[in-house]
Amino acid sequence: MKKRTVKISLTNQIMVATILGIFWGVCLPSFGDQLQVIGDIFLRLIQMSVVVLVMGSVIEAVGKLDPKELGGIGRKVFLWFTGSTIVAAVVGLLFALILKPGTGIDRNTLGTAETMASVDTLEDLILNFIPVNIIQAMVEQNMIQVIIFSLLFGFSLSLIKDEKKNSLFLDLITSFNHVLLKMISLIMKLAPLGIFGLVASLVQDTGIRVLSMLVNFLFTFAVASFVFLFFWFVLTAFYCKVSFIRLIKNMWRVSVISFTTTSSAVSLPFQIEDGKEKLGISDRINKLVMPLAMTLNSNGLALFLSLAMVTIAQTYHIHLGFADFLQIILLSALACLGTIVVPGGGLVTLATVLPMVGLPTESIALLAGIDWFSGMFRTLLNVVPDMTVAMIVAHDEDQLDYEVFNKVTRDLQKLKT
Repeated sequence: MKKRTVKISLTNQIMVATILGIFWGVCLPSFGDQLQVIGDIFLRLIQMSVVVLVMGSVIEAVGKLDPKELGGIGRKVFLWFTGSTIVAAVVGLLFALILKPGTGIDRNTLGTAETMASVDTLEDLILNFIPVNIIQAMVEQNMIQVIIFSLLFGFSLSLIKDEKKNSLFLDLITSFNHVLLKMISLIMKLAPLGIFGLVASLVQDTGIRVLSMLVNFLFTFAVASFVFLFFWFVLTAFYCKVSFIRLIKNMWRVSVISFTTTSSAVSLPFQIEDGKEKLGISDRINKLVMPLAMTLNSNGLALFLSLAMVTIAQTYHIHLGFADFLQIILLSALACLGTIVVPGGGLVTLATVLPMVGLPTESIALLAGIDWFSGMFRTLLNVVPDMTVAMIVAHDEDQLDYEVFNKVTRDLQKLKT
């Protein structure tokens, strides 16, 4: 008989590594510093390709859009995607400021961190979004400038693909992205070892108090997520003129699947099926918006990023001003374009944006151990607004079947009787 090998998922490996890192940092603090180099190597491996990965992902996502097919629908979808993502980032920031999950750790135990450089005026802040030299922006890892360039580049590729019937360069970028994703996936196999080194070093410096910060962060994330979902359900029900309770019931299956699997890709087939059979969204809107939303609309990630950045700033006692808050919101929203669909993608994206706001990249170790739990709420917030945006657009285009939407409840009532 062949021996059956038990495979441990990467998520579980990271959780085990976090626990072992905490144990090592508490019980053997004298060896914590020696392990930090392991974590630093892992962070450098992630950072070395993340700029071109984000650039390639955004260019591919926007470049594959069909201008003729989208037209007016595309403008509506883009506005709702942008609006929901910005609202999610604002909610994350507000709850971080209200509940302050990053407070309670002694500043001296964390060492020093680079202070955020606030922009003097709103005009300077806006101008700083536009790159003067894209190569310089890539070298400096100015992700806002890189994403702005990628949006324009991707849109131009989309137009050329439509006008010249030529997608050769877009196909090349897609193939290049596949290579980068494979490389990141290989690097992420080292994540348990890297996270172990980072957590052991961190706990040696901060002590067991870091655990209370993690609990506070997860609690804040959960509360912010449900507040955002409640607001979004109310908005959708009011806008589409449907029952609030019935809307929740019709989306219950997809919500459970997304929450438990922590995968937008796994949830997508169920989104398309329930969008048609339970929400009454037409095939034309359903099959256009849902796949597009998985790439371009990540409300959960936006809320997570803004909450995480403010939490880490609180932990390192870094003062934030209005310009900093505005930058965090915009960066959280822009970083969600072309979502990085690799294991630990949330941590990869967080490692991308932290240097932009003057926060140490090694601080991701603070949140790495609870990434799976954070991923449950991130995925829920990514998936549910995707379906509601599709429903809203279908309502605007008069392609929302209210009989189908209400039929679900009537069928349930018949089964009960």
